[in-house]
Amino acid sequence: RGHKRRARRGPQSAVALPHEPGRMERGGRRRSGAEEGRMKRTIIKDWKARLSYFLQNSSTSTKVKAKKAGKHRTYFRPSPEEAQLWSEAFDELLANKYGLAAFRAFLKSEFCEENIEFWLACEDFKKTKSPQKLTSKAKKIYNDFIEKEAPKEINIDFQTKNMIAQNIQEATHTCFSVAQKRVYSLMENNSYPRFLESEFYQELCKKTPITRGT
Repeated sequence: RGHKRRARRGPQSAVALPHEPGRMERGGRRRSGAEEGRMKRTIIKDWKARLSYFLQNSSTSTKVKAKKAGKHRTYFRPSPEEAQLWSEAFDELLANKYGLAAFRAFLKSEFCEENIEFWLACEDFKKTKSPQKLTSKAKKIYNDFIEKEAPKEINIDFQTKNMIAQNIQEATHTCFSVAQKRVYSLMENNSYPRFLESEFYQELCKKTPITRGT
């Protein structure tokens, strides 16, 4: 478990940060412009693959509803102007389907995707109306993200974990409010600025002729 935590705290800068032209490799060899170009294309290709996966799997329930209604839902690449709006506020990024999927892919590259998954689970939890479903969802969120050695355990203090354990006995919509705010703040102050510096986001903001596609 300890090894996993250490991995999460160390972002994978090779994916997250843009490359500098002519950057030195280990051993003192300077990369050529062609090599830099190939590396850049490889990184962007990897991002697109990750993003495609998250867009296809981000909302299973929405897909089911769409199929029942006989509709096909497609997410389009944002224009540079739309992508630039994401840098104005973290909420702008989270409110955009494509932006949210891109951010999830970025967090996965940093080994901390449990943060956005927990935040999304809390958002869904707060919209639940049935008392029975509220209780079952509260227990699932606790088992997935809160309890010790949970498969997607988030990094919150012991007191908050204890408070949640007591609150879910009689679940209300505010059971996870404190933990959700802390995780939101963690993403906004740490992962979000790094996402804005990432190679993938910088590419989205470039004003070059691009065919709009899925």
